[in-house]
Amino acid sequence: MFLSSGIIITYQPKKVMEELEALRTNELFTIIRSLDKKDKPKEFLVEHAQEAIAKAYISSENLNYIILIAPRFSDIAQNRLLKVIEEPPKNKAFIIITESKSALLDTIQSRMPVTVLNDIQSEKPFSLDIANLNLAKVYEFVQDNSRISAVECKTLVEKISLNAMKSQKYNLDEGTLKLFSDSIKALEVGSPTTFILNTLLLKLLSKKKR
Repeated sequence: MFLSSGIIITYQPKKVMEELEALRTNELFTIIRSLDKKDKPKEFLVEHAQEAIAKAYISSENLNYIILIAPRFSDIAQNRLLKVIEEPPKNKAFIIITESKSALLDTIQSRMPVTVLNDIQSEKPFSLDIANLNLAKVYEFVQDNSRISAVECKTLVEKISLNAMKSQKYNLDEGTLKLFSDSIKALEVGSPTTFILNTLLLKLLSKKKR
């Protein structure tokens, strides 16, 4: 790994930051994370972008890396950052650390080198009992997975689809099957993971054979 402007794709941002710190000599780091009230990572929003832009225009004698860390970035935030990333102020450079290339617009990716680290997160066991699905299980499952990334949610959607077909407990018509593929597309454009899981599982529950 090199200390330079760019995009780093990783599931281990803490480890990456430790490696970047080890490479630092006289450079400055300004770190902006998107966290909720419980200090859990959340989507990078426009207010985080505004903070990054404001800090980029604070003068510094040494090179200052503005490091943006989030599992995903909203399109509005990325569009707001585009100009300052393309033409950073003097002695400023940007590093984006996120979980998936799909979390970033092509316009952002085209302006920064992308490094993909081979540190895929350990796969969580699929705990949902699809064959015996009910409202209580839907609620519990969605709550347990309320903070997953879009990439992880795509995996869950695929598992839900596969397990629903294997169980033969549901009337999976064309509309329901289309909902699975539409859910993947919705995640790719930034739809909230909890909304996707709720919508998908409640629709599936309504198709359960009596």
